[in-house]
Amino acid sequence: MYITIEGIDTAGKSTQISKLKEHFPYAIITKEPGGTEVGKEIREIVLSTKAKSKKAEFLLFLADRAEHVKEVIEPNRDKLIISDRSAISGIAYALVQGEIEEKDLVSLNHFATNGIYPQKVFLLYLTKEELEFRLSQKKLDGIELRGSAYLLNIQKAIIEAANLLNIELITIDAKKSIDEIRDEILNNIRKH
Repeated sequence: MYITIEGIDTAGKSTQISKLKEHFPYAIITKEPGGTEVGKEIREIVLSTKAKSKKAEFLLFLADRAEHVKEVIEPNRDKLIISDRSAISGIAYALVQGEIEEKDLVSLNHFATNGIYPQKVFLLYLTKEELEFRLSQKKLDGIELRGSAYLLNIQKAIIEAANLLNIELITIDAKKSIDEIRDEILNNIRKH
């Protein structure tokens, strides 16, 4: 089973993935972008915000995604795969940029992933107030420096992206306690 934890920066994805690893020590834990050697280099380029073209940024994400599916997802489809982000985020970021039509976003991602998408997507949902508080508590990266309105638009676009790909999206209030969120994810995984 291939699942992904989605959410904007500071939503708690890394924390939840650590908790899930305790419950599923044999699971394949990965992330996108950056889940492969090539992906790590692509992630550095994207986070540096050196790419001035939003289309170039999107194509970098697609290159990472294609490599990730080939190197991590396809060889482990018989195992539990837990990913920090997926095609959902890639499409969400591109939707917010508004430079690529929805049908192209879907077809290009289908090309990059060979049509392999997560069976379940967990969105750790943040309110504006909680997001702004969490951002105030850390040093911001290139994406976070775009501001809370931008990140909240990404969160909204994550929901839209899941709908475009027809993937089950389970929304969880990211203000809940770490253990409550973990339990909600575990209960949903066990239902599968």
